[in-house]
Amino acid sequence: MQRIANFFHFDELGTSFRTEMLAGLTTFVSMAYILFVNPQVLGASGISQGAVFTATAFASALGCFLMGLLANYPIAISASLGINAFFAYSVVIGMKVPWETALAGVFVASILFMILTAFKIREMVVDAIPRDLKMAISAGIGLFIAFIGLSQGGLIVADKSTVVTLGSLQVGSTWLTIFGLIVTMILMSARVPGAIFIGMVANSVLGLATGLIPMPHHIVSAIPSISSTFMVGLTHVGSINSLQLVVVVLTFLLVTFFDTTGTLVGLAEQAGLVKNNKLPRIGKALMADSSTMVVGSLLGTSPMGAFVESSAGIAVGGRTGFTAIVTGILFIFGAFFSPLLAVVTNQVTAPALIIVGVLMAQSLKNIHWEKFEVAAPAFLIVLGMPLTYSISDGIALGFITYPLTMLAAKRGKDVGPMMYGLAVVFVLFLWILNAG
Repeated sequence: MQRIANFFHFDELGTSFRTEMLAGLTTFVSMAYILFVNPQVLGASGISQGAVFTATAFASALGCFLMGLLANYPIAISASLGINAFFAYSVVIGMKVPWETALAGVFVASILFMILTAFKIREMVVDAIPRDLKMAISAGIGLFIAFIGLSQGGLIVADKSTVVTLGSLQVGSTWLTIFGLIVTMILMSARVPGAIFIGMVANSVLGLATGLIPMPHHIVSAIPSISSTFMVGLTHVGSINSLQLVVVVLTFLLVTFFDTTGTLVGLAEQAGLVKNNKLPRIGKALMADSSTMVVGSLLGTSPMGAFVESSAGIAVGGRTGFTAIVTGILFIFGAFFSPLLAVVTNQVTAPALIIVGVLMAQSLKNIHWEKFEVAAPAFLIVLGMPLTYSISDGIALGFITYPLTMLAAKRGKDVGPMMYGLAVVFVLFLWILNAG
């Protein structure tokens, strides 16, 4: 116990073995859905869902171990949402690219990703981002995951005339979300330790008792074979032989670069790890997620990256890499106990995501709103993430406008060369996305 505490610096970071265990469990429960969502999404491309399930579980476990041991960050890694849909629906189904070739594209993108990390280009980008925009990224991610929670929980639904509207209150599962949200809000307000996790447990119990969550038929199941996807990304690299596929590789690279970098910044800010506008050990954290992306592509899954639901574990007190280690161990167990994970429905995790959104929105107070040249780009980042349903798109809106507003305010010298360069990169990034 004491060796673990010393290795992860529990005393220095103001945490404990119990808190870190609870944080790791909370993070896992909050993101366990990816074990089912990722195979479902990628399965549309023709890949074996069982193989994707196993690849997701073990690549996620490895990513969590690397993040915990190398960087000592309480941040979990798993398959990035959104980019998996791009893989299946845009690349494989839309462009009619074989899934084997698409996996090769992920592998090539991940190698380029690791090279950028090794040359500290990603680290330079993180350090160059002004504090106001870092705060906006953190708050924007908060609004984004709260929006996901509201949507998954049925509290808001799509609407043709108003884009979104209030969900139906005649649906039982929506009331399950409402119950969990109220319970968690009361516990949080009463300063009850582990309030988010307790709320999720209470929600699961009510769901099982009322039949809104089906009882699992089995507890343990065999781990599906990974033979159909293992190393396919490497053996099909030669299939990347057209301009269209080069664009696909660049899209995988750019979206993953800005999604994961932005998520790392936002989560580190929430955990209080940012010191003097710099993230300690950021190079190791970036190497952990880029290495995981390479391994994930070889096992047979779409790009991996820092997971926004890590914020749930951070919210209950996770401050060190031990939180990520616990989450990684649970991913391995999850591969054996997949029937039990089905109990963690969207309605169970939705209240946690909404509450975490509230907590992350606190970063808004640190933005200099009285200075319009800073406020406008920050606002576009904060609002852009939930409305475009993309962390990278939200960052793009703010980073493109930031140099423009600063120049107009005659503060162009306050903008570093990297930020001017990023504005150009993001213009190209949006163009490539639309061209793809």
